[in-house]
Amino acid sequence: MAHKVALIRGDGVGPELVGAVETVFKAANVNIDWVEVEAGLKCVEAGKPIVPEETIAQIKELGIGLKAPMTTPIGKGSVSPNVTLRKKLDLYACVRPVYSLPGVKTPFDGLDIVIFRENTEDLYAQIEYMATPTVAHSVKLISEFGCERIIRAAFEYARKNGRKKVVGVHKANIMKIGDGLFLKTFNRIKEEYPEIEAWDNIVDNQCMQLVTRWKIYDVLVMPNLYGDIVSDLAAGMMGGLGVAPGANYGTKCALFEAVHGSAPKYTGMNKVNPMALLLSGTLMLEHLGENEAKANIEGALRATLEKGIKTYDLGGDATTSGFAEAIASELK
Repeated sequence: MAHKVALIRGDGVGPELVGAVETVFKAANVNIDWVEVEAGLKCVEAGKPIVPEETIAQIKELGIGLKAPMTTPIGKGSVSPNVTLRKKLDLYACVRPVYSLPGVKTPFDGLDIVIFRENTEDLYAQIEYMATPTVAHSVKLISEFGCERIIRAAFEYARKNGRKKVVGVHKANIMKIGDGLFLKTFNRIKEEYPEIEAWDNIVDNQCMQLVTRWKIYDVLVMPNLYGDIVSDLAAGMMGGLGVAPGANYGTKCALFEAVHGSAPKYTGMNKVNPMALLLSGTLMLEHLGENEAKANIEGALRATLEKGIKTYDLGGDATTSGFAEAIASELK
């Protein structure tokens, strides 16, 4: 039986990236029934909400989706479609695995870290207002409930996947109440997992240590804003946003996404690396229990990279579709 999966083709280069994923999935004989739903800039231009309610309802019904990058108006206009989806679907855990890839040269050999980012609170609660005509207030919302479920998710992941260390990342030395609550919750929950080594780091120190002592880290967990920044830093260590997968999990839904932007200036150029969306797709396959298909696709991708076939961002000259076809040829 085919898995029914909601599909958002996205803006900018999004449709091209989805096309690449479809090419590879077809070659891998993955049995997916895509249910296309609308979201993004096209909705705004048509006078609709950036994420229509029917899209939310469809993803809730199916319980799973794959999302290409969407454009977020900056500074004015509509709210972020990504934040809207996370909040309305209660996708509280953003999980970003970062690891070394063959043929992708970086100074960070042996990279293998999984970042857990709280996905619904913190400054991303989008509680903002003008206190006076010249003073803006942005509210940093941290709850014990929100802290507990993301921290527990990180420890449960570590236990299930044989990971040995979990580090809580915060700024409780300055934000003693909000981040202090996160740290207090982390210290309470870590006692329930005595087999896992656990400690905490201040976020600025953590950034420094990621690029100097990355091999000692395993699983990191942190509030929303730090997670946004640190996971992109780690993606750069992996080779760039073009290769970094992402997953968003809730209690009833999961949404998988490339974490980079929609790159509108490259629209129609058949140029952008499809790896981030493809690897997000393999995380989706794992969630669906299609572990053999996941392994086959990731093996074909590695074989393609080892042959030196790469897109421009990795120093190669393969097109989006050409790179996908090269991976597909490894699966036949």
